[in-house]
Amino acid sequence: MKRTTKTNDGITAIYVRRSVSDKDKGNNSLSISAQKEECIKFVGDSDYRIYCDDGKSGKDVMHRPAFMQMMSDAREGLISRIIVKKYDRFSRNMREYLNITDELDRYGVTVYSLSEPFNTETKEGRMMRNNLLNFAEFERETIAARVADAFQTKARETGFYQGGKVQFGYTPERRTINGKTGSVLVPSENAEAVRVAYDLYQHPENSLTDIIRYMTENGINASRPTPRTKTGISNLDRSHLSRILENPLYVRADKEVYRYFLSKGYEMIDDIEAYDGIHGLFVHAGLDDTHFVKVAYHEGLVPAETWLRVQDRKSHQSKFPTNGKAMNSWLVGMVKCACCGYAMHFNHCANRKGVMYHRFIDYGKFTLNGCPTPPIQLKPRQVEDAVLKEMQKRIEQLKITKREESKPDTETESIKTEIIRIDGEIQKLMEKLADADSVLFDYIQKRVSALHEQKSELDKKMQTMCRKRKAIDTKPLEEPMKQWDKLTVQEKHDVAAAMIDVVLISDETGIEVKFSI
Repeated sequence: MKRTTKTNDGITAIYVRRSVSDKDKGNNSLSISAQKEECIKFVGDSDYRIYCDDGKSGKDVMHRPAFMQMMSDAREGLISRIIVKKYDRFSRNMREYLNITDELDRYGVTVYSLSEPFNTETKEGRMMRNNLLNFAEFERETIAARVADAFQTKARETGFYQGGKVQFGYTPERRTINGKTGSVLVPSENAEAVRVAYDLYQHPENSLTDIIRYMTENGINASRPTPRTKTGISNLDRSHLSRILENPLYVRADKEVYRYFLSKGYEMIDDIEAYDGIHGLFVHAGLDDTHFVKVAYHEGLVPAETWLRVQDRKSHQSKFPTNGKAMNSWLVGMVKCACCGYAMHFNHCANRKGVMYHRFIDYGKFTLNGCPTPPIQLKPRQVEDAVLKEMQKRIEQLKITKREESKPDTETESIKTEIIRIDGEIQKLMEKLADADSVLFDYIQKRVSALHEQKSELDKKMQTMCRKRKAIDTKPLEEPMKQWDKLTVQEKHDVAAAMIDVVLISDETGIEVKFSI
């Protein structure tokens, strides 16, 4: 039921909210219908509109659509007052509540609580309201801590899936085990892709790109993600595949796997006898950056021997550094596609007439999503020439900055003076707090808060200026740049690596050089 006829003074807004935890507690007094009934009875014959957020937490307002709509109507002058069952229905966050009520005060909108019938227009009433909200915020934080503790307890005591992101190759299913009901992971239509990935990667000659290409060409469970799993083989790139190949969720854990995690210093919840070569594992983050391992109720997809062989390869394989051996171009390891962000490979080969030519190959083309842009037409030599010009400009900019550093910086000194003045004013205000009445106390709090914000902005401005004026010694770079044509490819690469973070290239947007200095 709602009435939306607007009077000259605006209508009355009735706001009702119930969180998931309220539902679980079975508190009928906080049910949506009970809140509506009491508020409508209080409003009587006045025009009103009901704003309802069911199943929404009170920790913030951004995730409550009805509340946001109510605030929008208040800004437009459609609301004269807001009625709630309890103030904690409105908000459990003290800081947020005060900010919102300050905003509503500017619109001439008052918030009334049926359960806390005190006058918030008086300082005593405001004090009581704020105390209640402090307790509500404390309760919310306590509940959050209890939830975290409950997660840790359940993760240690049972092998149920504890929720969160559903892992590739599995889907959750409710089951009862040992008298307890929970979610157990069961193989999905992508499980075969996991088995194939492990089987291929245990052989050193197969790379991540080779595996993705193989699965694409052979159509191995190339399914689109479902709304429930939110993942599919179509989303699989090298980074995602690498994480899959490290996840103990998939191993059919046996006693060798137990010894593997024991050697890594992880806390082993179950005895070694529980590692039966059938079930997978959950590795959870514990306290103080520790981890603990729990045998899960779901069956693993990968034999223990294969899984351990893959872990051995991943831990011992050599990784190519960004500034590796430069042979075909001095920009090797620095160029990426501006569209997909994947590295650009420098390729050189000869045509039938024996003429050598160079081109870029986008590694993003080898992911299952695939870079959507056509093959890039920019040639490596074009990019090298453009980057060299940018490097020369950068050196000149740094030299100018270094010369200007010695000049008096009046703006920085002015900011420092203003910060000192603000600190002095804050100190004087804090000394007056002890003898202040409630009105002066509120004024001092607001003024101190405003001064802190002002000081914070000045600090940020000064730090930015200092970073921009930071002197960089360009001498080690200037001499090689003057003799650029005489340098070897590797020497050029070393100079570029000292200056450049990444070079982004695209036929549409051109060449963008991001410097590290």
